[in-house]
Amino acid sequence: MPPTTTGGHELFDGAFWADPYPAYADLRADEPVRRIDLPGGPQWIVTRYADARAAFVDERLSKDWRYTLPAEQRDQFPAAPTPMMLLLDPPDHTRLRKLVSRSFTARRMTELRPRVQEIADELLAALPADGSLDLMAHYAFLLPVRVICELLGVPAEDRDDFGHWSSTMIDDSPQQEKQDASMRLGKYLAELIERKRAEPDDALLSALTQVSEDDGDALSQEELVAMAMMLLIAGHETTVNLIGNGVVGLLTHPDQRRILAEKPELWPSAVEEFLRWDAPVTTAPVRFAAEDVEIAGTTIPAGAIVILGIGAANRDEERFADAATLDVTRDDRGHVAFGYGLHHCLGAPLARAEGEIALRSLFTARPELALAVEPGELVHRHSVLVHGVAALPVELGPRAS
Repeated sequence: MPPTTTGGHELFDGAFWADPYPAYADLRADEPVRRIDLPGGPQWIVTRYADARAAFVDERLSKDWRYTLPAEQRDQFPAAPTPMMLLLDPPDHTRLRKLVSRSFTARRMTELRPRVQEIADELLAALPADGSLDLMAHYAFLLPVRVICELLGVPAEDRDDFGHWSSTMIDDSPQQEKQDASMRLGKYLAELIERKRAEPDDALLSALTQVSEDDGDALSQEELVAMAMMLLIAGHETTVNLIGNGVVGLLTHPDQRRILAEKPELWPSAVEEFLRWDAPVTTAPVRFAAEDVEIAGTTIPAGAIVILGIGAANRDEERFADAATLDVTRDDRGHVAFGYGLHHCLGAPLARAEGEIALRSLFTARPELALAVEPGELVHRHSVLVHGVAALPVELGPRAS
């Protein structure tokens, strides 16, 4: 993916992966709807908060990739390569979300909080008494993976494979590696679903195999695989980066860390601020213009691929005063870290709970936690979808007495 120059910054170069926000600020000020020429063709990125939020619910911006094709060719292909909910428009999206919501309930998410706390406590207890380590590998990655795998019913011995496949699919990996990872994960989930049919348990994947509507509608095998894949990937990628970005934020802003130490009741609002200030999902999955769409005075042509900049929108000074400043006391209602409208993240309550428990427990257990490298030496993931560090070297400091 070659760099695209904008206002003295380059999109998708080394500096962008580490800190995309200067480039986003330039775009918001100079060209809030920007065409980016990429090897696969041009894409249009929307960077202002008001524009992005409106675009999330604009029915002219479809999830149906076939709008990139001439009208006479569209019926020759399926609406999505896999029937994944986040790739579909109503009524297909409505049907799948209604079926899944019967099992993926707020109550089920709330009931998970004690288990999330247990997992956090177990992982923290397993850390060395002192010294340095990669906190992503030993904590920030392990907690969400264990939670989502237990929720779905993925065997513990398979979690490492799942984590590798997920990262390969999300990061800027070679296309063949992405396809191989997707195929391996799909095959694994299809076999797991068959085992759940034969030997059901209390986990979500078993519940999804049995869910049905009064009219007899149910998820097909292909839909089950696609749904499990979406929940596994989205259910841990967002939270891994939320935890990692939150740790980096607090270790580089000691004043905010002191506020939380003095006022632990602010942890829920702090999580909202981490989601806004350094959104773990930096761009929403692409949309396609079903017709010419004018946004901020720019006409996006029919058939164009459209990117909604979540990270850019959440740093918009027109919506959030002093937006570049991390402020755990801020009222962050309205950020779009989990999207907006029909495709608002189904697992947002669980991600919030995991982020709060993981971060609060960590900083309570390790009050002297510190970075083991300079902030500028942190290596960030190369992904146009998520923003986070690939590794997080820390000095643990002694356990709390």
